[in-house]
Amino acid sequence: MPGRMVLLITVSDKKQAHRIAKALIKNKLVACVNILGGVESFFWWNKKIDSAKEILLIAKSRNEKLNKIIKLVKAMHSYDCPEIIALPITGGSKTYLDWIDESLR
Repeated sequence: MPGRMVLLITVSDKKQAHRIAKALIKNKLVACVNILGGVESFFWWNKKIDSAKEILLIAKSRNEKLNKIIKLVKAMHSYDCPEIIALPITGGSKTYLDWIDESLR
């Protein structure tokens, strides 16, 4: 099966979410981005527990696009250490998976 992935990217607000999502789509780095609001995150930062209200981007793409995605997101992101996590897609609807491939050609 061709290498497809789902990316999880958190951002600080909706404006940043829309900017990054549109740039990823425009540059044909991802086929689709879902934007989920109301995410409450707890994490270690500067040796203490911190928290933040965030927006989660869920993007679908191909593995060979990962390095360019990371570069673009880091260039546009307000965080020093943005969350950019890639998870493999191991299966799914053939028509949807084919659509991902077609969208990124």
